[in-house]
Amino acid sequence: MDLSEIEQLIEAGIEDADATVSRPRSPDENHEDAHFAAVVVSPAFEGKSLVQQHQMVYDALGERMTTDIHAMEIKTYTPEQYDGQ
Repeated sequence: MDLSEIEQLIEAGIEDADATVSRPRSPDENHEDAHFAAVVVSPAFEGKSLVQQHQMVYDALGERMTTDIHAMEIKTYTPEQYDGQ
């Protein structure tokens, strides 16, 4: 699965989201590595628990989490939290 496609799915599924997706490790030449890492910034996370924020990302990815994505490392922030780091 293409990194930009994952970013688009997240951004379409979460209001005002800005997603950056990467591969946290090098793909294995003999096996497609479906491990991804996402940093997602959205005001929609305001007032939500970390679990709720991550669930929003999983919901945005939908069936892809069971078909195309083996693992997803997720970091979520409100804009204020992201600017403050």
